Amino acid sequence: MHSFGYRLNALFTFALTILALICAIASFTDTFNHPNPLAQVKVLNINWFQKQPHGNDEVSLTLNISADLQSLFTWNTKQVFVFLAAEYETKKNALNQISLWDGIIQSKEQAKFWTHTSNKYRFIDQGSNLRGKEFNLTMHWHVMPKTGRMLADKIVMPGYRLPEEYR
Repeated sequence: MHSFGYRLNALFTFALTILALICAIASFTDTFNHPNPLAQVKVLNINWFQKQPHGNDEVSLTLNISADLQSLFTWNTKQVFVFLAAEYETKKNALNQISLWDGIIQSKEQAKFWTHTSNKYRFIDQGSNLRGKEFNLTMHWHVMPKTGRMLADKIVMPGYRLPEEYR
């Protein structure tokens, strides 16, 4: 006969194997979800646009951010991390990204939102590259599942421009 420890080990191994199989199946079901999130951002005002004493450009914006990210939520979604970034090109860098606002959405009910805010984080460029600069506002999100791989995507909203002169 087998000992108690051997039987307990076999039961534990079998339970973990079944749990891993269930997690793999659960993760696989998310591949059939094709979300269609919506986002819109309006720049209502450029509060100030100035050159800092050490030569860097800094901008403060007032934004209206509205989004419907409910389609990102499935039974396997734990939470969604979402952030708004300003993206632009300079001579030194092909892509500059500056996070302006972020949030964590923990339920499907919270995933449809509207907010009126100033940029949460400073919009600063190292140098004086922002005068007259065209930039995109991009809404990024990372879906954190209960099990399986994390998904990330974005919506790019082009067509924004900073003024030629400091204010």
